[in-house]
Amino acid sequence: MATIRGASRSVAGKVRRAARGTRVPQVDVGDRAQRLFKMLVEHYLAEGGPVASKTLASSTDVAVSPATVRNIMADLEARGLVASPHTSAGKVPTHQGLRFFVDSLISVQPMDARSVGRLRGSLNPDMTPNQLVAAASQLLSQVTHMAGLVTVPRPEQVSLRQVEFLPLSGRRVLAILVVNEREVQNRVIHTDREYDETELNQSANYINREFAGRSLMAVRAGVLDSMQNDKDRLDSLMQTALDVASKTFTDEDAEDHDYVVTGESNLVDSLASVDDVRELFDAFTRKGAIVHLLDRCLETEGIQLFIGEESGYRPLDDYSLITARYEVSGEVAGVLGVIGPTRMAYEKVIPVVDVTARLLGSAIDYDHARPG
Repeated sequence: MATIRGASRSVAGKVRRAARGTRVPQVDVGDRAQRLFKMLVEHYLAEGGPVASKTLASSTDVAVSPATVRNIMADLEARGLVASPHTSAGKVPTHQGLRFFVDSLISVQPMDARSVGRLRGSLNPDMTPNQLVAAASQLLSQVTHMAGLVTVPRPEQVSLRQVEFLPLSGRRVLAILVVNEREVQNRVIHTDREYDETELNQSANYINREFAGRSLMAVRAGVLDSMQNDKDRLDSLMQTALDVASKTFTDEDAEDHDYVVTGESNLVDSLASVDDVRELFDAFTRKGAIVHLLDRCLETEGIQLFIGEESGYRPLDDYSLITARYEVSGEVAGVLGVIGPTRMAYEKVIPVVDVTARLLGSAIDYDHARPG
């Protein structure tokens, strides 16, 4: 299994590059204003609630009066970086301000070896890929206290090792697929006629001989190609095998971009309204829009960070989404990440997502490399 060294190197740079396409504020803020703004954001992320000017002025890191702080805050508010939730309250960073903070002021440090080791210990390479996906989702939720999401490996990463067909009552067949060396999938398929055990055994032998080792998507493509181009030359055995296989390896294999989510209840404690939380939970249940958003993240290397409205998905307007791709055998296999309140410790969460993606890919890759 690959060794993860310095697993969070240049993570901050990755966040900036991944932010392309979002409306990153172009601001020219002086050094003193930057220091005050950074203090305000850090205080807000740690404590929650508006930050008063006198709180910032009392810091030993700056030597300015409350009046000067108020003037600087007024300028930052005019630039869209801070806002006043109430007339008499202090300031809080806006989503635009948080983006500026992450892109320009955040300091993301690599995780220490002990922390990486604890993460690695939760992703046992002896588990199947689907078990590893579930474990990674649970791990992200436990470590960050947010909702952890992990997509299952893409279909081209799921290889057929062996298939077996068993007759059931009526015109039904149980297809038993062994994929990625150790994972077993059972599928009940409905056929146009009844097949006896001998026919199904011969069909399985043919499929295993012709297609073992290929991805499920490649198996389906090969089956359909043979049915269309070799129809006149197929004997009864091959015709039976391809008929059964065409119903076993369906186009759902190419479209199944499911994901596992864990820790949704952690979002109940966020500052979002009950209606917003309910809307997000409904989105988790429907999955479609979130899957589409996660698929977008497959296109960008490194850390992807969406703050509030940047995702373009209404249920996430009051949340942040941090994602990273994971790779298997040098190919992009899926994406993982966390959803949490916009008020999160970005400098701590980003390395966790980054390292977990590398460890998950490494653990699944170990399974792929294991001799059969």
